[in-house]
Amino acid sequence: MNMPFYVAPEQLMKDRADFAQKGIARGRSLAAVEFDEGVLLCAENPSRNLRKVSEIYDRIAFAGVGRYNEYDQLRIAGIRHADVKGYTYSRDDVDPQALANQYAQMLGQIFTHETKPLEVEILVAAVGYERDGDRMFHIRYDGSVTDEDGFAVLGGEAESIRERLSASYAEDLDLGSALRAAVSALGGEDRTLASSELEVAILDRIDRGRCFRRLENGQIQELLS
Repeated sequence: MNMPFYVAPEQLMKDRADFAQKGIARGRSLAAVEFDEGVLLCAENPSRNLRKVSEIYDRIAFAGVGRYNEYDQLRIAGIRHADVKGYTYSRDDVDPQALANQYAQMLGQIFTHETKPLEVEILVAAVGYERDGDRMFHIRYDGSVTDEDGFAVLGGEAESIRERLSASYAEDLDLGSALRAAVSALGGEDRTLASSELEVAILDRIDRGRCFRRLENGQIQELLS
């Protein structure tokens, strides 16, 4: 009987991590920025139909980079989880941290036990009734979670984009300033991104009801100018 080849666990985890990172790097990046009236989510995405940013629940948004079919499955699972919890208990009981933990468990389980990890990074963002209540949870392909403060960057060029964004970020930015900072960081010094190449949505800080709102090309262009 043929014996299977032995692969050290640390080598196996490294190979899976390298595979996932290469898949994520092939996609375009995304930035989320807190501003004075909520949370801005800006992605480089010329498609009008394949969305990287979506609503999960009243005050919660989802963003993903990497393989579209994989993070879209996670988006649908998050919507179902939030709907069931909100219906069973109360709409105010749908918690972004609990949702982020749920995603982390799913991604960690797949990364550890499946042959192929998911080639995705996702962000769960929520807007509070006050600025202190804003939350952003960055979940990576291996299930690790980071509680981001101020801004978050996802994608293959995350480090360089994060450096550019940190240089222009400040607390209490207005919407236009936050959008210009995000677009400038995503494009870098060599590129200027047009409104048609962007997908932009915000979580508005309103008292109650659905806070998620997409910005159309004309609105994006007006804010950028």
